[in-house]
Amino acid sequence: MKFARRHAERHRTDRIGWMRAAVLGANDGIVSTASLVIGVAAASAAQGEAVVAGVAGLVAGAMSMAAGEYVSVQSQADTEQADLSRERAELETHPVAEHRELAAIYVARGVEPGLAQQVAEQLMARDALGAHARDELGISEALSARPVQAALSSAASFAVGAALPLAVAALAPAQGLIPWVSGTSLAFLAVLGGVAARVGGAAVATGAWRVTFWGALAMAITAGVGSLFGAVV
Repeated sequence: MKFARRHAERHRTDRIGWMRAAVLGANDGIVSTASLVIGVAAASAAQGEAVVAGVAGLVAGAMSMAAGEYVSVQSQADTEQADLSRERAELETHPVAEHRELAAIYVARGVEPGLAQQVAEQLMARDALGAHARDELGISEALSARPVQAALSSAASFAVGAALPLAVAALAPAQGLIPWVSGTSLAFLAVLGGVAARVGGAAVATGAWRVTFWGALAMAITAGVGSLFGAVV
C-alpha cells in the first residue's frame, strides 16, 4: 500500500514580527539619513558638516527606533498577557461556558455543531488555554509579541540602512553630493522594497515602487526646507 507523500507548505506568517521591524528600520535609516544629509547640504553647508549630521542622525535614529519598537511591542505583549490571564481565570471558574464559547467559534467558521462540540472538547482536554488563545483571542506562537527581538532588529536594520547614504555622502564629490545621495538612496529603497515584497510573498514591483515613492517625497520636502532655511540664514 502506497501512502501519499506529505505535502510541505511554506508559510510566511512566522516572519511577520522580525521582518516588519527589520524592513521598517532599514527603510527609516535610508530615508531619514539621506533626507538629513540632503537637507543640510541644501542649506549650503559643507560636505563635512552634512556627514557629521548624518552620523548623529544614525546614532540617534537607531536608539530611537529601538526604544520606540520595544515600548510599542511590549505594550502589545502586556495586553496579550492580560488577556491570557483573564482567559485562564475564566477557564478555571466557568469551564462549561468556555467550552460552549469555543464550540460556537467553530460553528461560526462552518463546522457542523456536533463535530464542533467534539473538536472543542478534545482541544480543551489537551491545551485549553492554548486553544482559546489561538481561536478566541487570535494569539499564536508565530505572531506573539517579542519586544527585545523587535527592538534589536529595528536598531540594527536602521543602522545598516543609514550607513548606505552616509557612505555615499562621505565618498561623493562635494559638488554632486545631493544628486549622488538622493539617486543612490532611491536605488537602495527600490531594492529594499523589492526584497521585502519577495520575502513576504507580495508583488516585487509594487513593493519597490511604494517604498521609493515615499522616500523620494521625504527627500524632496527636506531638501526644500533646507534650501529655504539656507536662504533665510
